[in-house]
Amino acid sequence: MSFDALDALRSMGHPIDLLSDAQRAVFATLTEAEVSVLNSIKARLDTVAPEVEGHEVKIA
Repeated sequence: MSFDALDALRSMGHPIDLLSDAQRAVFATLTEAEVSVLNSIKARLDTVAPEVEGHEVKIA
């Protein structure tokens, strides 16, 4: 079974499906080691983020 970077990122909660096709294509080429680093960073950030984060809303 070959490594699927997009599935590995999705399984950790990265919003891969919100990216453009071109951006997803770049993420699809990541190695297992690169995905591991991204997942590690996300996990560390998740542990220090408040349970509910606000989103910036710009009103024109």
